[in-house]
Amino acid sequence: MIEVIIDSIRVSLMSQHRVVVLKDVNSERYLPIWIGPCEAEAITVKLQDMPTPRPLTHDLLKSVIRELGGRVVHILINDLRQDVYYARIVIDVAGEQIEIDSRPSDAIALAVRVSVPIFVADAVMDRAATEPDEDVEKEAPQETTGEVDESRLSAFADFVDTLDFDDLDDNDE
Repeated sequence: MIEVIIDSIRVSLMSQHRVVVLKDVNSERYLPIWIGPCEAEAITVKLQDMPTPRPLTHDLLKSVIRELGGRVVHILINDLRQDVYYARIVIDVAGEQIEIDSRPSDAIALAVRVSVPIFVADAVMDRAATEPDEDVEKEAPQETTGEVDESRLSAFADFVDTLDFDDLDDNDE
């Protein structure tokens, strides 16, 4: 099992879906998992400590587990089949560990509420994780000096030079 943290939650420009990006705590591997907007909101609300007027579903789940004498130990994203991730919520009840099947988004939303580790199975991480492209890292500015590299802006300058601003005056009539 590989421990991960929530690196970010990103918005897809192509759909209503969000992507929760999990980062391996011991390396530069990232695991993106598509989730719905409601689940993304449930995770974000807790991460940003936003108050809610009433408990959300994952708050209710947290209370039910506690009231029944259980304690969430951790969550595990344990499988990936046909581009669908699967997770398990591991709960300790009177010294016995019980695993509950869950969508990863719901398991993550619960994990942030009860402050437990998030793990990913080695096989899932090996199959689906990504690493930053070294070329992109090399091109990223290391320090902002305030100076503009004009050679990198030449494509924009060429584009601006092709614009015909005379047409804009015709719309004012």
